[in-house]
Amino acid sequence: MTLRHDAAGASSAQDGATDLGLPPVLDPETAKNVLLAAPRGYCAGVDRAVITVEKALDLYGAPVYVRKQIVHNKHVVANLESRGAIFVEELDEVPEGRTVVFSAHGVSPAVHAQAAERGLKTIDATCPLVTKVHHEARRFASDDYDILLIGHEGHEEVEGTAGEAPEHIQLVQSPDDVAGIVVRDPAKVAWLSQTTLSVDETLETVAAIREKFPLLLDPPSDDICYATQNRQLAVKEISLAADLVIVVGSRNSSNSVRLVEVALEAGAKASYLVDDHTEIDEAWLDGVETVSVTSGASVPEDLVEGVLAFLSERGFPDARAVHSAEESLIFALPPELRRDLRAAQKA
Repeated sequence: MTLRHDAAGASSAQDGATDLGLPPVLDPETAKNVLLAAPRGYCAGVDRAVITVEKALDLYGAPVYVRKQIVHNKHVVANLESRGAIFVEELDEVPEGRTVVFSAHGVSPAVHAQAAERGLKTIDATCPLVTKVHHEARRFASDDYDILLIGHEGHEEVEGTAGEAPEHIQLVQSPDDVAGIVVRDPAKVAWLSQTTLSVDETLETVAAIREKFPLLLDPPSDDICYATQNRQLAVKEISLAADLVIVVGSRNSSNSVRLVEVALEAGAKASYLVDDHTEIDEAWLDGVETVSVTSGASVPEDLVEGVLAFLSERGFPDARAVHSAEESLIFALPPELRRDLRAAQKA
């Protein structure tokens, strides 16, 4: 499936850093250029979640059950299924006493309780940055605040966060929702957000909320994760001079969808979301001189390499990396998995 937007209605990367905020320098020797965003692809939370399922399969043996998609990428899910992971929508699909992994997007306390009632062995692969938002929700609720959660209805992360304090939390999807917000005490209102949103759109929604509730309380730190912000910054950099921006990612990946939107807002003439190179329409390249490529935070690098190879075979040169940020964050594996791995090593 592809997602296409118009602004109006190569298999390797070469380092070529650009100054932040300036258009990337294009090669004057060729009419065609390929720019590759850096950073892109896997974030620390996704890497941790995928490795968690892989190590669980190695340690406990197949099958290992996973509630919801471990991350929002169909290729990652298919690869883990081929190794013995079984993805389910709800816990009643998991046989009693078996091992189940909770996805990177997090779950509500009710899901933890259900797992305990059914005697399931749980491994919580929730991204630590999502866990931070859960802690904030509980803290605001304990202080009896009304919490406005900015996010997308039905998204697993939103459901998990809202489940921490359902009597205190109401969802706000856009500035258009603000007029209808009703709270108990305008002096006790706080906001939180889904971690994978567009930074600019979130700030716009917060501004609208603050206009209605001037005493609005901010979370202690920015909820939108570092990787989401970095990838949006990077796509802005490579979109300034782009005729076409290709974003690699699945349609149900919120942060990947946002990258398409951010690319257009930054000046790209067209932008498409594709799961892999097979979804690229060669007609998209007609009249195109500069193609920019990036990927969402749950996308393996080999899928990006496939897109670059596709472009190279059609006359576009090796990509030049455009650096906008450096990432070095690594999250430890879930403690329950680390404990079992240590026990297995001793045995």
